[in-house]
Amino acid sequence: MSRKTKANPEWTGFQESRPYGPNYDLRTDFVMVYGIGDDLPERIAGWKKAGYTIHLMTGVSWGQYQDYLYSRFDGRDHWDEAQKIRDGSHMLHGKDVPYMVPTISFAEYLATHIKKAIDCGVEAIHMEEPEFWAQSGYEDAFKREWLNYYGEDWIPPHSSPDAQYRASKLKAAMYYRALDRICSQMKEYALVTHGRTARFYVPTHSLINYTQWRIVSPEALLVSMPACDGFIAQIWTGTARTANVYRGVRRERTFETAYLEYGVMQELTRGTGREMWFLHDPIEDNPRYTWSDYKFNYRQTVVASLLHPGVSQYEVCPWPRRVFEGKYPTPDGTDKEGIPGDYATVLLTVMGVLRDMHNHEEETGAAEYTRGIGLLLANSAMYQRGDVLGEGSERAAFKYDGTGANGELTAEQRDLLDWSAFYGLALPLVKRGIPLRPVQLDNVLTFPGYLEGYRVLLLSYEFMKPEHPGIHQALGQWVREGGVLIYAGDGSDPFHGVQEWWNRGAGSRTYDRPEQHLFESLGLGRNPEEGEHAVGDGAVIFVRVNPAALSKSGKGAELVANTVRKALALRGEAKDYFESGVLRTQRGPYVAAQAMDETEADGGLTLRGRFVDLFEAELPVLERVELRPGENCLLYDLEWDGDAAAAGEPAILISASRIRDERREPGRFAFVSESPANMTVSTRIRCGAAPSRVTADGADAEFAHDPASGTLLVRHPGRPEGAAIAIEW
Repeated sequence: MSRKTKANPEWTGFQESRPYGPNYDLRTDFVMVYGIGDDLPERIAGWKKAGYTIHLMTGVSWGQYQDYLYSRFDGRDHWDEAQKIRDGSHMLHGKDVPYMVPTISFAEYLATHIKKAIDCGVEAIHMEEPEFWAQSGYEDAFKREWLNYYGEDWIPPHSSPDAQYRASKLKAAMYYRALDRICSQMKEYALVTHGRTARFYVPTHSLINYTQWRIVSPEALLVSMPACDGFIAQIWTGTARTANVYRGVRRERTFETAYLEYGVMQELTRGTGREMWFLHDPIEDNPRYTWSDYKFNYRQTVVASLLHPGVSQYEVCPWPRRVFEGKYPTPDGTDKEGIPGDYATVLLTVMGVLRDMHNHEEETGAAEYTRGIGLLLANSAMYQRGDVLGEGSERAAFKYDGTGANGELTAEQRDLLDWSAFYGLALPLVKRGIPLRPVQLDNVLTFPGYLEGYRVLLLSYEFMKPEHPGIHQALGQWVREGGVLIYAGDGSDPFHGVQEWWNRGAGSRTYDRPEQHLFESLGLGRNPEEGEHAVGDGAVIFVRVNPAALSKSGKGAELVANTVRKALALRGEAKDYFESGVLRTQRGPYVAAQAMDETEADGGLTLRGRFVDLFEAELPVLERVELRPGENCLLYDLEWDGDAAAAGEPAILISASRIRDERREPGRFAFVSESPANMTVSTRIRCGAAPSRVTADGADAEFAHDPASGTLLVRHPGRPEGAAIAIEW
């Protein structure tokens, strides 16, 4: 079912495991009722009564599935399907909540519960987070799957790069099988039993995050799943604040990481007609941070997401109850406090902006950029992320937070943990204000013309591998038609030796490393000299360096930028290379911008005009916005050409509430304002003259008129059922 045939719009939504509550009734289009427990019908009824379209979300890799584990489902104990790591311990999400192996039996168990949700009338099902940890694969269920898949006895994944690669490839295939089976089976059930279509979505972390956190998931495989209707890009502070290295400094870079994460998630739906919601979280799973930390990082993710105009649907909050009713440490760490009132207002304002975003296209020419630059990324990056560096190597397991099992990590372990090979190519360009796009390498065989629009592509097989030789034919065609491919690699990755297509050929068609096949297919021989090589109307630039080394110094970052500059010059487009240190977009009246830090580019931005600051609770009107390095903004441009300011009638521009039932009468403007309870709503309205009175449910409301901008600010207490606002002149 496409978005056009839905009964109601679904531009924004949220997920919640608790029953309906007025303090976290965000007034979005839909709610994803979370979990498949016995109280599901009651929770559905509560949210439906509040006017929501109802979806169901449940975990496909973990959840409250104790009845399955402890023999109460089919009379068999299923702890042999719980993921185990090398020392025999289980990978747990909580007490008696292990990460599961997606067996056929487990898929059948999930299907029985999803049937109940379909029987309750939910319109869509979200099977979230298909996750198989790279360091697991030691459980009996996986050993059985290995035997069935490879036709040989199980090999411990840590024993060699080949064993790790093959184990991870199987894990991704198993989750594809489970999701395809469940979605197809349940779609048929909905049609046969109820005569209606059920939609199925997969909420998933990005390929970038899963790779760095060393989790295996289907990701690009899902592009080929007919029963999948779309995705939620689960990107938030918790994923994006994962530290990485740039110019030798390891630290959090929430904006840059989120920007790349949202970018690669677009690739799951680009050209497919499927739906994608971008997720934001006003806090994160870790409850140890202060509200100021949450607010700072939330802004980074929101701005990063808006810089990808191909997506205009959003999950505005997971678990809103923990945001609007939870308590978190005070700045001095001596106590806990609930959400500051101003932050609550800002959150609802931003959610309103996100609900409106689908009405606006990106304004072309709003900023000067070096466009058409991509960095290729493949699913196989996840297959190289276990606890092995080489044949027979001994190494302690480590976590993605940087904690080693036995003291400090080696430099090589640290590079693997930080995934410096990827960030060594990506960050030097993003930091300069170049809108680099991660490009899904696996898709080049799926969609004709997939690489159109790209002028320069960066590629390395030192942190991933091509899963099909035909990929090189598609890349070769793109180069011969005028593209410039930058290949970075020194052949040092131990995973070049895994049993794959490039080294399993016959006779002369056997290659030590996959890039040898790439170069040969481009007519350059297997081992070309480092430097520039003309190929048809395009070119290849070979940089003989492991990209992880490029993350360690300013010299490495300069090499990346200068090579891209050189690539454009080879196309006769040297003048198109432009560094600003700023990423910026305008989508209708909305301006989103981030000024980069750690850059030698201009590193700042000044905007002049008349803007409403959407990151401030009182929606102030500004004539000058100045961003220093590391700062960002989200603004409403009062001088936007598309704004019908000349109509003369009052018009709501921005509100922290959902507006309905607008009525314009001589000397009076009225509307209903819906928002969560126990918060203050701010609304900025276009009106030329100052009103004599503003009321909310008949009582006087706070208001302030700004003659210079011809706008009015109204503030009043929030009510989910709606406050009746009246403005009189």
